[in-house]
Amino acid sequence: MVNAPQPHVETTAEHLATLAAINQAINSSLDLDVVMDAVMDMVIEVTKAQRGMLLLGDETGRLKVHVARGLNQADLGTPDFQYSTTIVNEVVASRQPLLTSNAEHDPRFNSGQSIIALGLRSILCVPILVKTRLIGVVYVDNSLRAGVFRESDLALLTTFAGIAGIAIENARLHRIEVASARLERELSMAYEIQRSLLPERVPTLPGYQVAARWRSAREVAGDFYDVFHLDGNRLGVVIADVADKGVGAALFMAVSRSLIRGNAFATGSAEDTIRQANRLMLLEESQTGMFVTVYYTIFRADGQATGVNAGHNRPLFYHHRTGDVESLARGGWALGWFDDIPLHPQPIALEPGDILLYYTDGLTEAENLQKDYFGEQRLIDLLRQGGRAGLSAQALLDQIDAAVGVFVGEAPPFDDLTMVIVRYTGE
Repeated sequence: MVNAPQPHVETTAEHLATLAAINQAINSSLDLDVVMDAVMDMVIEVTKAQRGMLLLGDETGRLKVHVARGLNQADLGTPDFQYSTTIVNEVVASRQPLLTSNAEHDPRFNSGQSIIALGLRSILCVPILVKTRLIGVVYVDNSLRAGVFRESDLALLTTFAGIAGIAIENARLHRIEVASARLERELSMAYEIQRSLLPERVPTLPGYQVAARWRSAREVAGDFYDVFHLDGNRLGVVIADVADKGVGAALFMAVSRSLIRGNAFATGSAEDTIRQANRLMLLEESQTGMFVTVYYTIFRADGQATGVNAGHNRPLFYHHRTGDVESLARGGWALGWFDDIPLHPQPIALEPGDILLYYTDGLTEAENLQKDYFGEQRLIDLLRQGGRAGLSAQALLDQIDAAVGVFVGEAPPFDDLTMVIVRYTGE
């Protein structure tokens, strides 16, 4: 085996010119396939090789042919292009360049089946290293004559391998950068589309104040809320949480929101709306394995309301007359699990000053750097204080949001956070 070329090895003017051309070609483009085709043609020409190839490691680390070139700048494809796996494996194991002038009679490789079958004689093979990491090999051979390759050819190929390693790593980083930028643009677009599904202005009814906030932990969210007029005397309020994160949850959120809103206008009651949305969700999304928790309430102008809970966090009900805060009833199963879900509509009678607070678990499970949860009790205390102070729905929402921000501090958000506050004024 021949080690890395020593300083006394003669480098011909042709080799120097080839190295200059290789360097220029590699630096001229980030299109690795085009560059490596041209470079391998130069290497074959100057070394008098019949064939040359570049093998690169795939995701598993297994070497695969990336470029295979022959005389007259011809591409060589499988099965026409075969090579000495014995020699390639030796170079991979030792991470040292290798030259053999007559492989058929070289005692180191006389058991190599591919050498015998292909009649290979002169072979050059060098590793491509990025720092200490082997990412591939460069290989050239000739089956016509022994002794074709010289020490200067080995020096040329070793130098080329060093340049190629840098070029391959730069191209890889460039591909990652391009893919990352494209993903960022797509996620930004998805976020804007998702925001557009939320009410641009929160509608209300006479005698009510409604305020809402939606904040995603990632680029897109699984939480959503919706507020819409059913007619002149009724208002629908939805809060929901998809049991997942990321793009899949965002898509499921869009489907869920559309199904709930569509059925809200097509059916008469909160129970029928959720039940029908669940059935359609199972038909359209049964293969995703996702589900969504929902609380849907229909408010009437006279202060009467009906709520239906499908596995969601229990909304908090502040009673202005007594100052008490209660949790509305637990209810049902999340949408997307079973066809026939148990739903129990809950009548809600509101008096002036009463407040309903809907939220997702991203609020109560917000963590600070000490891994403490914000918790439901803090939320209850803030709701009671705001209710007693006569805060508007928007002012109370801002106060709670600010309190969560102070509690969390510098800790990154783990989950989406959504709140809807409905305050009945009776005016």
